[in-house]
Amino acid sequence: MELRDYIRILRKSWLLIVALTLVAVAAASVFSITTTPKFSAISKVFVSTQSSGTTSDLVQGNSFTVARVKTYSGLATTPLVLLPVIEGLNLDLIPAALADAISVSAPLDTSIIDITVTDADPVRAADIANAVSQSLTENVQQIEKPDDPGAAAPVKLTRVQVASVPNAPVSPNVPLNLALGALVGLALGVGLAVLRETLDIRIRSQRDVEQVTDMPVIGGIVFDPKATERPLIVHADPRSPRAESFRTLRTNLQYLDLGRADRSFVITSSIGSEGKSTSSANLAIALADAGARVLLVDADLRRPKIAEYMDIEGGVGLTDVLIGRAELSDVIQPWGLGQLFVLPAGRIPPNPSELLGSAGMATLIDEFNSTFDVVIFDSPPLLPVTDAAILAKSVGAAILIVAAGRTQKNQLKGAIAALHSVGAPISGLVLTMLQITGPDAYGYGHYGPYGYGHSYGEVGAEPDMVPPSYARRSRAKA
Repeated sequence: MELRDYIRILRKSWLLIVALTLVAVAAASVFSITTTPKFSAISKVFVSTQSSGTTSDLVQGNSFTVARVKTYSGLATTPLVLLPVIEGLNLDLIPAALADAISVSAPLDTSIIDITVTDADPVRAADIANAVSQSLTENVQQIEKPDDPGAAAPVKLTRVQVASVPNAPVSPNVPLNLALGALVGLALGVGLAVLRETLDIRIRSQRDVEQVTDMPVIGGIVFDPKATERPLIVHADPRSPRAESFRTLRTNLQYLDLGRADRSFVITSSIGSEGKSTSSANLAIALADAGARVLLVDADLRRPKIAEYMDIEGGVGLTDVLIGRAELSDVIQPWGLGQLFVLPAGRIPPNPSELLGSAGMATLIDEFNSTFDVVIFDSPPLLPVTDAAILAKSVGAAILIVAAGRTQKNQLKGAIAALHSVGAPISGLVLTMLQITGPDAYGYGHYGPYGYGHSYGEVGAEPDMVPPSYARRSRAKA
């Protein structure tokens, strides 16, 4: 992923990151509050050797002392040294437990031994540190005592620093704990955000579509929370961003399949509830508003919706024409004040795929193309049934609807494969339910690929002209 991808992930998941950071800081605070404070006291012991004072003796004595310091450091936590401390201070501890509270170190190339004692009681910490240093001094003197009663011990230990009672605890370190908690929470939040984005299999933007296919995205329909209440947004609220999305899609259709004489398109999707029927109806209205003679055909012979959306009689329609029960001129219904005509699905047949792939349907498609400037076929989803693939092969162009946040990447791959398997060409993809705010907002702006402001998107700001390709066709028919 690129840097901008991580920035988008951070913008998208900032609430999760902040929440985990706050939780980690709260946990660190609770830990700091509930942890028993520990105090540390230090006592220092100096190790020296007895020498005659010559230079060579001093050098040898110094090397001997440095070597002995390491030995005495290990001796400080042995029962030999700690048992007198326990007895002298009346500690209810065993030597091993007391040794855990004692840390002995020797700075490099020095003759000093640091004895550090950590305890919940600051006074007891100082007393133990002083007692250990005293016991170590006495025991070393006893161990290093020569056999000759008159000879002096070669090594001498002197306590050079008496442990004082500490005023402040060394743990817990509240600022450090809070900083570590914030760092851990931040890292955990960012990690989970990246992991969630990596494992997300849903298509949410054009970038996700590009990872699946190189098919062009010819339009984006913004999300409208009231879409179920007003499906025909171009007619109900022509100044809304969603209505402008359909007008942008209408404009982009002019540049699709320029080498194909017919302007017929099958609108389909991978699965249901991706907005294909509402997209078909609104696109047809937008095309008619621009002056084109448009036919909207409900070719979803399983769950037809066009008649309901357009508020027309749908009892008789395409299926009746295909089986010879009705004439085409009797079932096509005009809609609105423009040149929009609607052919409902009619009765639901037992064999939709066979009807859509029949010779009668091919004849109807030719008749539609010769009569209308644009024909929009609303068809079933591709993955559950094969109706749309069969119809798209006959029509010669398919527009695939992809719902942002709903369609999965493998579902889009399956839909494209279903069309390719029958040789049906795909003119392009249309993203629906796009967010216009937030990190996953439609990348082309609120109102199409040029990102103009609202004043450019209003109905009055757009000239009411017929697209050139449609105008030529209309003049030719006249």
